[in-house]
Amino acid sequence: MIERSEPTYWVKIYLSGPIEEAKQIVRKYAKSNGICVTIDPTLYIYTGGEELGYVIGLINYPRFPSTPEELWSKSVTLVRLLHKGTFQWSALVMSPEKTLWLSDRERDVE
Repeated sequence: MIERSEPTYWVKIYLSGPIEEAKQIVRKYAKSNGICVTIDPTLYIYTGGEELGYVIGLINYPRFPSTPEELWSKSVTLVRLLHKGTFQWSALVMSPEKTLWLSDRERDVE
């Protein structure tokens, strides 16, 4: 039996939109980037409405170990692919240390 241990670190990506299209984008990215990814459906409820979406979790998987910076970088690359590939207005990337919000909405620009 093989045993490997790595420091615990995770990043989560939050997006609304079509989960099946997102799965295809995630599969393609994971295949060539040595990552372990979860994808869970979710419901976002916010001021003025609600919509279906998903949460993607990236972990520091001992089979494909990464530094926190590498995992963050892979997450940001993946969220940009998902954001564009699923035609969403905004997205969120969150780690224990920081959160990145992306938006294409003109009204969000201050």
